[in-house]
Amino acid sequence: MDNLILGLSTALLPANLLACFAGVLLGTAIGVIPGIGAMAAIALILPLTFSLDPTTGIVMLAGVYYGAEYGGSTASILLNLPGTPSNAITCLDGYPMAQQGRAGVALFITTVASFIGGSIGIVVLTLLTPLIVDVGLAFGPAEYFALILLCFVAVSGVGGADRRKNFVMILLGGLVSTVGIDIYDGTYRYTFGFHELIDGLSLVPVAMGLFGLSEIICSVRQSHERVKHKVTMRSMLPTRDDWRRMVWPILRGAGFGCFFGPLPGTGPSVAALSSYATERRISDRPEDFGTGRVEGIAGPEASNNAAVQTAFIPTLSLGIPGTPTMAIMIGALMIHGIVPGPMLIQSEPELFWGLVASFWIGNLLLLILNIPLIGVWVSLLNIPYRLLYPSIVVLICIGAYSISNAVFDVALMLLFGLLGYLLRSRGFALAPMLIGFVLMPMLEENLRRGMLMGRGDPVYFFSSPIAATILAIAALLVVAPIFGSVLRRRPRDEGSAKLPFNEDDA
Repeated sequence: MDNLILGLSTALLPANLLACFAGVLLGTAIGVIPGIGAMAAIALILPLTFSLDPTTGIVMLAGVYYGAEYGGSTASILLNLPGTPSNAITCLDGYPMAQQGRAGVALFITTVASFIGGSIGIVVLTLLTPLIVDVGLAFGPAEYFALILLCFVAVSGVGGADRRKNFVMILLGGLVSTVGIDIYDGTYRYTFGFHELIDGLSLVPVAMGLFGLSEIICSVRQSHERVKHKVTMRSMLPTRDDWRRMVWPILRGAGFGCFFGPLPGTGPSVAALSSYATERRISDRPEDFGTGRVEGIAGPEASNNAAVQTAFIPTLSLGIPGTPTMAIMIGALMIHGIVPGPMLIQSEPELFWGLVASFWIGNLLLLILNIPLIGVWVSLLNIPYRLLYPSIVVLICIGAYSISNAVFDVALMLLFGLLGYLLRSRGFALAPMLIGFVLMPMLEENLRRGMLMGRGDPVYFFSSPIAATILAIAALLVVAPIFGSVLRRRPRDEGSAKLPFNEDDA
């Protein structure tokens, strides 16, 4: 309670309260726009926080993150275009409800489910993070090397159908992160004679290009004529049956979010998909899902917002981002001179507990703001694409330029935007690349420190029980899919040699 009181006294400071309000408002507004997403939203707002106090800046960025998850459901329901990737599941039943004239009810359900799911996630974050910190204090170079390697293996298994492509993207992000001066011997690496690259590549133009500009290019190419909606306050009231059917899906969805949120490489999208699949499986009428079921909206929306809150657990306690958005948050902390990890709570208690308290305030603000402002978000969706996206591109360019007032950063952002679009068009997921960009320097540092402490003997990384266990789990995650594919292929091959093919087998 003393820590929460300290957090509230920090979060209720006028500057932090205003930053929280601005963050959730901007995040919701950007999340409403299809094709932008939370990562691009944070990348857009990040330059605005450079002149702020570190606590104020991080509170604002966190508000943008969970505000974007709130706002993303609006476009999913009204346009069948997910505002964020995790809101794609909401399209399945949200859009049919809108077509039935119940768009207001669907929007109200998402607001309530998001609030409850986010609140449960904050409770888990508050209770679990200090416990993980106690474990993290025992970590050395071997443990951190093993943990980051496990994160890479886990991330390579999500974000796309091809694990090999994801692993290539991790390596590409790691290669990009090595540009600049080697911190151990001062050697220039991959600068190609550009003095602007001596200090390495900044996170902001890389993230804004990969997730901001490339998303806009893809959204413009896929844009189509939109149907205009009009939502009134009266049309938002759910029936008694709606209330009854949404209670348990919200609680189950929050449970999925709290489980998948802290896990590396999963996050809100996997939590929402798992929640939807569970609700469909346990329903007495699974064939009705996809036609406007309340459970198909309430469960996924509660899960993705709970996952957003609990995703901060490994980020703040261990300094390990499980999602690309958390990778940007770690970069923001480092830009402000704060090193995330086990010592964060002890060295920056006002920041940590102030951030936790701001989650409560921001979650409440979103509940208060979203219901009366739904009409505003609907009007925002009615703005023509030809006017909306050029304005966003201008803002991205201004944000990239404001980092160091250099045109080079704008050119860098445009280059990564083009690269991101080309990679997306070839079926590569961009999230593993950003995680590789953020984590590879940490992996290299702990590898070299471990080799120094082990006097060049790689056995040092297996001398710790924690590190050895983590490395064994990583090896198991690599080997298991290989054995699984072999076992699945063998019965099919043997069966095809003995039995004729028929429609029942198909």
